[in-house]
Amino acid sequence: MTPERPAHPSFAQAFAYWLKLGFISFGGPAGQIAIMHQELVERRRWISEQRFLHALNYCMLLPGPEAQQLATYIGWLLHRTRGGIAAGVLFVLPSLFILIGLSWLYMAWGSVPAVAGVFYGIKPAVTALVLHAAWRVGTRALRNRWQWTVAALAFIAIFALHAPFPLIVLAAALTGWLAPQRFNSSSAHGKAAGAHLPALIDDDTPPPPHARFRWPRFWLVLGIHLGLWLLAMAVLVAIFGVDSVLTQMAWFFSKAALLTFGGAYAVLPYVFQGAVEQHHWLSAAQMMDGLALGETTPGPLIMVVSYVGFAGGWNTAFLGPHALLLAGALAAAVVTYFTFLPSFLFILLGGPFIESTHGKLQFTAPLTAITAAVVGVILNLALFFAWHTLWPAGWQGGFEWPAALIGLAAGVALFRYQRGVISVILASGAAGLLSLLCR
Repeated sequence: MTPERPAHPSFAQAFAYWLKLGFISFGGPAGQIAIMHQELVERRRWISEQRFLHALNYCMLLPGPEAQQLATYIGWLLHRTRGGIAAGVLFVLPSLFILIGLSWLYMAWGSVPAVAGVFYGIKPAVTALVLHAAWRVGTRALRNRWQWTVAALAFIAIFALHAPFPLIVLAAALTGWLAPQRFNSSSAHGKAAGAHLPALIDDDTPPPPHARFRWPRFWLVLGIHLGLWLLAMAVLVAIFGVDSVLTQMAWFFSKAALLTFGGAYAVLPYVFQGAVEQHHWLSAAQMMDGLALGETTPGPLIMVVSYVGFAGGWNTAFLGPHALLLAGALAAAVVTYFTFLPSFLFILLGGPFIESTHGKLQFTAPLTAITAAVVGVILNLALFFAWHTLWPAGWQGGFEWPAALIGLAAGVALFRYQRGVISVILASGAAGLLSLLCR
């Protein structure tokens, strides 16, 4: 007897699942995608394996957090625009509130010796995490000499020549466009195969009426998103002025949102260049600690930009010295809004086109080249972290042997024993506190 196709979930049922996902989506993009696959494909059967992977392949080509975009895509398929907005917002909202709370604790109490000791141990662990990310991306992205060359040139450009990250992305994309045969790479996720239980959105299920491409809808969605961006920017300019911290953050993270090819680690060097070196919203040490906080909270890792906003609002005290928490929370909300708004645009605008064909996506060579360049950029980020961790006062200040040992142990745990991020960070924090007590 053939199993029946599952019933269409109500919006309330889907809302409850997306809310739950927002609180349990640990483990980075791979872990978050695995959680959704197990629940939506295997258990609930809301979508088939092939359709799930087809949506994922599209999200992998976009700038922005692919797991959050995948949730938005599936929510949109199930319950139209409101379903996509609910899924995408709930994927990040719990993380935003948690990060605001953790950021407040860090900014208010981070100088307490015990807390400082914990973060002393976390910093070298973050360096190991970034190295591990470079290795993970590299093993997937670097498949021939051309890709290795692009990665090496990207590293030299940002490390030795201090080239801006957008220029590196543009050069890599141009290389892939000029030599597409050298960057012909199939999806890392493969294709679905074999028999499966019937799903609500199955392999042969036609796109629902709202998912069919229509030009009037295309221009409407584009106009609404541009209007939301312009309205929010106009409000900030009217209330705080063009040169205010919030307005500058809104503009900066609007650009950053379009450069997150290859995941959050790829855009972090750009955030460093802008937030730390150009605008001085926070220090390099504060940025490293923020990355650790981002790694230990649910939601996409790119949520670390919310911490950057909070720290920048707190440090600049643009609302006065007695409203630091409010300034930080407001800046975190502004940064989150402008970072994630393009992700909704990409899904709601491009989803109908993707649903119109389930064949292979074309013109992926420039994006493959960008991913190769990302490997070199992430390696530079790891070296940057290592420098500020092991020689915090420069060459003259001496070498931090305890930090080096903690970082080495974190690297062994990640590379050799494949331990989870949270366990590595917690153990490293404990080791840092112990190192402080033993001095």
